[in-house]
Amino acid sequence: MTVYEGSLIIQKKIEDMIHYGYVAIKRYPKSERYALAADTKEAMYDLLELTIRANKRYHKKTTLQDLDIKLEFLRYLTRLGMELGVLPFKQYEVWNRYLSEIGRLLGGWMKSQSQ
Repeated sequence: MTVYEGSLIIQKKIEDMIHYGYVAIKRYPKSERYALAADTKEAMYDLLELTIRANKRYHKKTTLQDLDIKLEFLRYLTRLGMELGVLPFKQYEVWNRYLSEIGRLLGGWMKSQSQ
C-alpha cells in the first residue's frame, strides 16, 4: 500500500466516524447542543480538513502533528460527553474504536513521513 492509499483510507475512516458522531450527537440534550456538541462537530470537521491538507502538501510533518493534536482533542470531547452522561457508554465505546483506528493509521502515516 502506498502512502497515498493510506491517506485515502484514513480520510474514509474519518468520514465514517463523522457519520457515526452525528448519530451520537443527535441524542445530546438541548443544553449541550450549542456547547459540547458544537465543539465536537467542529473537531470532527477539523480532522477531515487537516487530512485533506496533509494529503495535498509536499511537506506533511507539521500538518500531521496538527492532525494528531486535533484527534487527541476529539478523544477528550467524547470522553467528557461520556463522563457528563450525555453520551451513553456503549456509543462512547464505538466512537472510541473509530478514534483508535484513526490514531493507528495516523501513526503509520507519520512514521512513513519520518523515514
